[in-house]
Amino acid sequence: MFFFTPRYLKAARELRAAAQKLFHYHCDLWSREQSDEARHALQALETALKIKKAEPLALAQEKVETLFSSLVPARRHHVLAENVESIVIAIVLAVGFQAYLLKPFRIPTGSMQPTLYGMTGHPEATLPPSPLARAFDFVRLGRSYISVQAKQEEEILSLEEKTFLNFFTFTKVTTSLGSYSLFTPRDVLIRDFKVRPGRILSPGEIIAQGYVQAGDQIFVDRMSYAFCNPKAADVFVFITSGIAGIEMRLDPALGSQYYVKRLAGLAGQTLRIDPPRLFIDGSIPHQAGFLKVISAIHGYRGYSNGTASGDSSPYLGSPEETFTVPSESFFALGDNSYNSSDSRYWGVVPEHNVIGRAFFVYWPFSSRWGLIH
Repeated sequence: MFFFTPRYLKAARELRAAAQKLFHYHCDLWSREQSDEARHALQALETALKIKKAEPLALAQEKVETLFSSLVPARRHHVLAENVESIVIAIVLAVGFQAYLLKPFRIPTGSMQPTLYGMTGHPEATLPPSPLARAFDFVRLGRSYISVQAKQEEEILSLEEKTFLNFFTFTKVTTSLGSYSLFTPRDVLIRDFKVRPGRILSPGEIIAQGYVQAGDQIFVDRMSYAFCNPKAADVFVFITSGIAGIEMRLDPALGSQYYVKRLAGLAGQTLRIDPPRLFIDGSIPHQAGFLKVISAIHGYRGYSNGTASGDSSPYLGSPEETFTVPSESFFALGDNSYNSSDSRYWGVVPEHNVIGRAFFVYWPFSSRWGLIH
């Protein structure tokens, strides 16, 4: 029985199995003489195993160990090589996962509020909380705090947005007497904290104080649209490449951008907006995504013919105006209609520009965490 097999026999059998594997892995790299020598050593070990005598087995084992050690030298730095190989495989899998399944995406603006939030600044008169509370707020809510005061009487001259380690965004605020670095995007400082060139600062005056709320981080489902067509009311992501009305307003150095909107019109459908209602082919749509915007409650304001300041849009700029979506195109609208740059201003989204369906808010862990509707 196996339990009563002598230890030297077990060791010899294990050596035989290991040596046979090495032989099969490396024999095509050896010379004919080396292969024959290894084969004879294995045959001698096999014969000794059949005899089951300790002394012949010891001699055969020693010969196999010595020979295979010379034919297959120990690999140096094998741990490092294996770790590098694992990292490369992980990177390849991650790239493939993003390319074909789920792509992470950060909501950049407030055009889809309150369905999805972009980065926003919130001025506060009180000082930031303790470091521990700040760390907790960042992990849970995506909230980061800033508090910067002027040292002397000085004037803000410029704001320059920069990145640190190609990840962290900060703005260098240059004044007449020096500069300050605030880990906040430039547009958030200008829009929400009123930090802009020409502002005169008094000694001790607060330049910016409060917190910055990170934009929603979402997963984009890139797989579904490979099997079924986009549907009206889907929240979808597309690239701006080739959309002239958008590209002409972007910095060419930045290249094309990714936008997220609600799919309001399919090819062949005729749209009209009579605030706060949207009409598709003459009727108010039944999908929940449209109805919550039309309701104008819970933070929604309904659909509009233009901006909050009253400027009408080039398309659907009045309650009487209609627009029929051309073939192989989609009409995109933001849920925050009064503050959304969408198809009302720059036209339709070509079908081939669509990246996928906005699927899931994975961070921060706010009330919006979960599936996107």
